[in-house]
Amino acid sequence: MISVFELFKIGVGPSSSHTVGPMKAAGAFVGGLVETAAIDRVVSVDVALLGSLAFTGRGHATDKAVILGLSGKTPDTVDLDAAEALVARVRETKALNLAGRRAITFDAERAIRFDTVTPAPRHPNTMRFVARDAQGRALADETWLSVGGGFIIRDGVEKDASTPEPQLPHPFRSGAELLARGREAKLSIAELMRANEAALRSQGEADTHVERVLDVMFACIDRGLGHSGPLPGGLKVMRRAKAIHDRLTEASKRNFHPAHEIMDFVSVYAMAVNEENAAGGRVVTAPTNGAAGVIPAVLRYYRDHCEGANQAGMSDFLMTATAIGALFKLNASISGAEVGCQGEVGVASSMAAAGLCAALGGTNEQIENAAEIAMEHHLGMTCDPIGGLVQIPCIERNAFGAVKAIAAASLALHGDGRHRVSLDSVVATMRQTGADMQSKYKETSLGGLAVNFVEC
Repeated sequence: MISVFELFKIGVGPSSSHTVGPMKAAGAFVGGLVETAAIDRVVSVDVALLGSLAFTGRGHATDKAVILGLSGKTPDTVDLDAAEALVARVRETKALNLAGRRAITFDAERAIRFDTVTPAPRHPNTMRFVARDAQGRALADETWLSVGGGFIIRDGVEKDASTPEPQLPHPFRSGAELLARGREAKLSIAELMRANEAALRSQGEADTHVERVLDVMFACIDRGLGHSGPLPGGLKVMRRAKAIHDRLTEASKRNFHPAHEIMDFVSVYAMAVNEENAAGGRVVTAPTNGAAGVIPAVLRYYRDHCEGANQAGMSDFLMTATAIGALFKLNASISGAEVGCQGEVGVASSMAAAGLCAALGGTNEQIENAAEIAMEHHLGMTCDPIGGLVQIPCIERNAFGAVKAIAAASLALHGDGRHRVSLDSVVATMRQTGADMQSKYKETSLGGLAVNFVEC
């Protein structure tokens, strides 16, 4: 089972696969050195970034993430202001405090190599870490994969078969099974997910996490609506969310309410989150950083614009969204480097549509229909960020993903849940489309908008 703790992680921008994943992988690598006591003999560490990490890692702050991870910092707890100072100090002094306990020489420009020549053997987001002693002998040589949404896997290390799988009361691996389990137990998807979570953790732990996730999501929107100015990177993209929100708020005070006003607010909520993400701020992977604005924007729409909205509805929203996101993670991918942006904004929109449908009282069948509709209209979406930065077209793309999610939920609620194309069929189609998509359209910035943009 993929848990709400796994799909909704609290981390930092600008990318779950290129920032959060590498920070976690670097931390896991040094954690292994600590466990084996090899850290006391380390004098140098070399890092090679392959595939998409090599092509767009600079724009996604992958090198910064690696420095923080090697220093023992984690995405969910790192002090963002202190992090900037730490990275600057490492670059200036060419020294790093490994895991916070072993000082080594570390010239980041040489030690972190963006290898655009060597093919990534198993996954487009591949990292290799090598720690050496004073004689140049390798004390540890590990390859890690950042597989999207902040999930990481150590290459070549199989899961321990002797560790028993947790027994879940309502296991499922497909949309059809999810609906069947709900019918058998007479539970909503949210109730079913809570029962499964309770089999993994102590009572109330999942609810506490959901509350924290909601707080971080709404705080991120508010921060984004309070900041203006240029985003980091060479594109000189200006933040727009605050100015647009100020205009919308002012117009509302004059009792000017065009029919599309609520959708304008939804769009600006999503943009606010992704501007914060692009600036390296605190965000929730939902299910990735590149798509982090969709679900918070739709949640804010539910909270502020839907009659009868309450905390229970928001909890049902996230639990339901987790079930849908899990299906995509299990049976396809949530990595832009693997399947394009259909696996990021597309999946986020599908999760948000399902969550909103649940919060508004939809049946399990209507929820599955909402998720299917939202993804169906993101199929084939490429991941081609200009300059390797999560800015153009990513920020606006989140706004459209949020609006599509609301439309999908509304259409599903107007039906009875019966429809011709199943969610499972759409998940399979997304996986196949991603496999057929050329690598230049999958987060390498070697095709699409990334190369057809001309800066005048």
